[in-house]
Amino acid sequence: MISVPASSANIGPGFDSAGVAVGRYLTLQVTKAEEWSFDHTNSLIPSVKNYEDHYIYKVAKQVADWNDCSLSPCHVLMDSEIPLARGLGSSASAIVAGIELANQLCKLDLTERQKLDYAVKIEGHPDNVAACLLGGFVVTVKMGEEASYKKLPAIDTDLVVYIPSFELKTEDARKVLPDNFQMKDAATASGVSNLMISALLTGDYELAGKMMESDLFHESYRAKLIPNYFEIRSHARKLGAFGTVISGAGPTMISFVPNGKGKLIAEEMQAKLPDYEVAALELDEAGLQVKVNINNQ
Repeated sequence: MISVPASSANIGPGFDSAGVAVGRYLTLQVTKAEEWSFDHTNSLIPSVKNYEDHYIYKVAKQVADWNDCSLSPCHVLMDSEIPLARGLGSSASAIVAGIELANQLCKLDLTERQKLDYAVKIEGHPDNVAACLLGGFVVTVKMGEEASYKKLPAIDTDLVVYIPSFELKTEDARKVLPDNFQMKDAATASGVSNLMISALLTGDYELAGKMMESDLFHESYRAKLIPNYFEIRSHARKLGAFGTVISGAGPTMISFVPNGKGKLIAEEMQAKLPDYEVAALELDEAGLQVKVNINNQ
């Protein structure tokens, strides 16, 4: 079985660089078969008639082709707790799962670095895929074709997510962003991001949350695309949240809250947001997991 967590990226001022793995999962039960087939256990995964059109198969085949390998046929039973186009990294988890599928079937013995390089090559940005692969809170940067990354020590907070019923495509969320920043504004925005990371590293979650909500790179521009943006922030803060930000490109929002208080805060927020799915989740520190080697089945 291959298991990949959801992810939240663009954490406050960590635009295109900071991602966190979230405790919802995409799982693949893979068994050798006479021919390829994919079965889905729920409606969160769109149905595909031809296996060659399945996104995870496409990713796996791409990686196999890069390594001059052919994929032996399998039956793949898929389950997903990650909603599509909601800002929780559904495509990133599928990419990481597809890479691992090829890694297993072709016996590639890919390193963590190689898996991430393939994921970034396919996805374009490292923040979501790095969090899916490594788990925890990961800071990344892509310079040219090379992505560098560092996983932070475990963060002692719970998460609360606010998932609306509508979708928001990443390309639409990017259209509202400015093309350029003044140097002084970019320097301030960079400082806010640096201080957020420093606060997380030293366990000052109050300061980290304040910096999360002080982003200058993207949140203020995307807020108009997110119904209840300010209300969610305000209510969550009153209930004790350290900071609340847009998850990825939205429309989901995510709060970092004191450890052990996630469930209570989620219940209070659900009462205020009856049209949302509000859930208390944990940070996933494990990332990609392979429970049983496919080739040993």
